[in-house]
Amino acid sequence: MAGRINDDDVKAVRAAVPIDAVVSEYLQLRNAGGGNLKGLCPFHDEKSPSFQVSPSKGLYYCFGCQAGGDTVDFVMKIDHLSFAETIERLASQAGITLRYEEGGYTPGRQQGERTRLVEAHKAAAQFYVEQLERPEAEIGRTFLAERGFDQAAAQHFGVGYSPAGWDHLVRYLRGRGFTDKELILSGLVQEGRRGPIDRFRGRLMWPIRDISGEVVGFGARKLRDDDNGPKYLNTPETPLYRKSQVLYGIDLAKKDIAKASRAVVVEGYTDVMACHLAGVTTAIATCGTAFGGDHIKILRRLLMDNAGAEVVFTFDGDAAGQKAALRAFEDDQRFAAETSIAITPDGMDPCELRLARGDEAVASLVDSRTPLFAFALKSIVSRYNLDTEEGRIAAVDEAVPVVAAIKNPGLRDRYAIRLIGMVGIATQAEEQSIIRRVRGLARSRQNGGPGGPEHGGRGDQRGGGPGGSRYGGRGDQRGGGHGGPGAMGGPQARAPAVRRRSRAARR
Repeated sequence: MAGRINDDDVKAVRAAVPIDAVVSEYLQLRNAGGGNLKGLCPFHDEKSPSFQVSPSKGLYYCFGCQAGGDTVDFVMKIDHLSFAETIERLASQAGITLRYEEGGYTPGRQQGERTRLVEAHKAAAQFYVEQLERPEAEIGRTFLAERGFDQAAAQHFGVGYSPAGWDHLVRYLRGRGFTDKELILSGLVQEGRRGPIDRFRGRLMWPIRDISGEVVGFGARKLRDDDNGPKYLNTPETPLYRKSQVLYGIDLAKKDIAKASRAVVVEGYTDVMACHLAGVTTAIATCGTAFGGDHIKILRRLLMDNAGAEVVFTFDGDAAGQKAALRAFEDDQRFAAETSIAITPDGMDPCELRLARGDEAVASLVDSRTPLFAFALKSIVSRYNLDTEEGRIAAVDEAVPVVAAIKNPGLRDRYAIRLIGMVGIATQAEEQSIIRRVRGLARSRQNGGPGGPEHGGRGDQRGGGPGGSRYGGRGDQRGGGHGGPGAMGGPQARAPAVRRRSRAARR
């Protein structure tokens, strides 16, 4: 049974670690007056900071969700740790050696599970770094050199190498006191036919750290043709590692993201390295998954949902990259920050761009960004033949729901006007019809109606006169007109609404 941590040591840990220093590892804090600090609460979604920290009292409190407590409570809640695991982590940071009652301290028996897994990853990361210097790892060093990364760069990012044998890491970690059960639970090791074997073998290794800087997983790149595994192999889901909740490079970038109010999202580990070495130190990347809601929460806490903040997504210029860029549009409205797109030239990623054209080209890539809404409209309109009436109508039908999705009313109208110019709308009546259609669809969304791209949108109920505008949806319901083509396909888009009215009439 685990020994109980000495009470005096617990008090020493509480006193040694300032609460503002711990909290600022997870979110940006600003002066709230009266000696207090404020930020966006990490425990619930909010757009105005209601989370406050009192350094003098050593306490935090959220006026929105009523979460509160001291440093220990905060770490327990945000990282889902037990009390003992939290004390152990904070003691390690403060350089305090803990004493355990009910017997002497035996590593592995008295540390919490999460603490043991973190220690295993820390040891594995050091093991991989040491292996990169060995003769077998020449292929890995060559890989890095060919991409413009020297030894100093590898050390800065903790890049290492996993030996090609079956159980090098298993034997190393066993020698450090870790059990096979712990190693398998950590994801570093997997079951083989004759016992545990290394999960990563003969690969270049990137440690993946959480926002506090602890190694929670690895990304491994294939180096040899006889490796039948995937090009990139990541740590599986474990008690430490959730790919939807980690961002590669966030530990290095978080302070600059908060300071510059900008985050640059790239696609790979080498892209993060290239950006940071080129001076774009706010670059981060997802780890084997699409950018999603949990990633947004991490960045929002650092950016403080400041309207002057910015998130820049970089993508390759090929079709797949543009498709990925348009997917980012779906998440844009969850940021108060402005969202932009930077498309790399000639299909190069930031790593290739740096290698071909130097550090300045990478910095220029971010400077040449385009607002996400403008990029989305341009991508949509470019797919249609605007020399024909049918092409212009189809472009408007697809683009209107995108414009209507913009929450800022002033910005929404500006992009409606931009859409009109892009498709070449000629008459004032048609312009007004599109603007009304955008506003009507936006109102429908705000009121809980369908109105999204997947539902098409019904146009403005007031506009169009008899017969309606060619671009105005269904025409005036009061004027007896039969209406023009509805968004996303005319009569077919209207049919569900007609059926709903019929069912309502029958009831």
